[in-house]
Amino acid sequence: MTTTPSFPSLVSRRRFLRRLTTATGLLAAPKLPGLRAAQPDPRPSPPAMVSANLSGADRDRIHAALPEKAFVTPRRPRRLLIFNLNVNYGGHASIPTAQFAFEGMGRRTGAFDAVATRDPAVFQREHLRAFDAVFFNNNVGNLFTDPALRQSLIEFVYGGGGLMGVHGTSVAFTRWPGAVEDWPEFGLMLGARGANHRESNEAVFIKLDDSGHPLTRMFPPRGFEYRDEFFRFQTVYSRHRVRVLLGIDTAQTRFSGEPRGNWVRADNDYALAWVRHYGRGRVFYSTIAHNPYVFWDPKMLSFYLAAAQYVLGDLDAPTLPSARLTPAIRAQEKLGWRLGIEAYTFHKFTLFEAIDKTAQLGLPFMGGLSFQKVSQDIPKNFEPGLTDDELRRIRLKLDAAGVRMLTYYYHDIPGNEAAARKIFEFGCKIGIETFMSEPAPAALDGIGALADEYGINVALHNHDRNASPVYWHPDHIAKLCEGRTRRLGACADVGYWLRAGIDPIAGVRALKDRLLTLQMHDLHAPGPDGHDVPWGTGAGRAEALIREVHRLGIRPTLWGLEYSHNWLESMPSIAQSIAFFNRVSLELAR
Repeated sequence: MTTTPSFPSLVSRRRFLRRLTTATGLLAAPKLPGLRAAQPDPRPSPPAMVSANLSGADRDRIHAALPEKAFVTPRRPRRLLIFNLNVNYGGHASIPTAQFAFEGMGRRTGAFDAVATRDPAVFQREHLRAFDAVFFNNNVGNLFTDPALRQSLIEFVYGGGGLMGVHGTSVAFTRWPGAVEDWPEFGLMLGARGANHRESNEAVFIKLDDSGHPLTRMFPPRGFEYRDEFFRFQTVYSRHRVRVLLGIDTAQTRFSGEPRGNWVRADNDYALAWVRHYGRGRVFYSTIAHNPYVFWDPKMLSFYLAAAQYVLGDLDAPTLPSARLTPAIRAQEKLGWRLGIEAYTFHKFTLFEAIDKTAQLGLPFMGGLSFQKVSQDIPKNFEPGLTDDELRRIRLKLDAAGVRMLTYYYHDIPGNEAAARKIFEFGCKIGIETFMSEPAPAALDGIGALADEYGINVALHNHDRNASPVYWHPDHIAKLCEGRTRRLGACADVGYWLRAGIDPIAGVRALKDRLLTLQMHDLHAPGPDGHDVPWGTGAGRAEALIREVHRLGIRPTLWGLEYSHNWLESMPSIAQSIAFFNRVSLELAR
């Protein structure tokens, strides 16, 4: 007899926070010195650090400059952790103004609740999970060295949390003085290392690299003059890694004063603020935060509110690195589409080789595969059980290649809660958005509950009728999804549809918004003997299918390019498929 497994121990994030929070808003978990939540009074008594360093006049200036409303309505109640610790450094005078401003912004606009602390214990996993994002408030020095806390922060961000840093955060987790590197991955995640600058109130003309970007709409499109201490980054920073928002316009800036450190770049590329993704994590950094007056400037507060709503997960914003932007990529951003390689295309190679091939093709996205070997140096399958160090090496490989992994194929997510939870924990560690799987139908309720808890979709994959007797037909998947969480849906393998005589256009119409991701194919002929050919050259009506997905308003996790033919020499055909998709995207985005 088959029964539907129940997962009674699942705890939703909201229930977890309810348990963790007392009636006064303070964390009910083990006490952390200095940890406090913003109070509901419009003019709260500030914490000791703020009251000691912030005058009543400055509080009035900040209060008068606060934005009146959020850019977007939060999708759920949000909580922002403000971390204020400095080590072997006295701390910037703007730290208390930033904290006071962020607490006030969150309270006035309803965008978030702010919680401030200097205690590294907040980065324990059980505490960190209570937050949506972490704001490193101008932190200098080696803030904590405990490997478990560092691992917790990395997993928090890579699994979908937010990270915000300003100014001195570019030398956080360095041994101070001297900014001696102590945690290279933090700098990679943030997007820069170093603190070279000119005078502390240098006047520059700031240009908008992306004037239509949701985070920069408060600024005049032609740029503006500003004074602050502007860092020039020599290491880690790259337009191949980050989406630049603001930078110094060297043609309109007259440089003067004494430099401190090596502030000259041969390429004249002086980025001041950017966004990026690290895995699923949303990252924002800005160097404009040295002087206290930054945080009673209405436009800068508006900028930082937008940044906070972005890292918290409410304000959608494009993050593809500036150097990767082409007309086709911009068109796909406008459509909400992401084209990437499915790892099965290169399953005869290692994961690291597949990452390199994806980057060589100019694609910023890919899907993962559980039965693919990781690399020659890590001769294990890419699946749960990899060590933290092995996962770190995979993260760094993806980052160096400029590739994000959006989906991951795991054939049968089990119905047992403990076993299924391990799969979802692994999904968080590798930063994916959507599993592709073929679990037992009796497990779907429990799997759906885990999908909601972890924020990872589960797309039911189809092979042929024999291999996938339940999921081979889109009508069957649509029926199974009825009444279940919206995080359950379909991964449409278009090749198997064509071989089974299923019209792909009819298939996507049957699934509608339950179509979570696609494995796209075009075949030389319909029927069981059809093999892959470049998109648009076969019998699969590829262009009509793409246009129908657009008409239906479907934004799949990934347009997965799965080319299952001529395995070892498929690159030219794949490149032809990419060119075809780019052409159709450009036409649709007009």
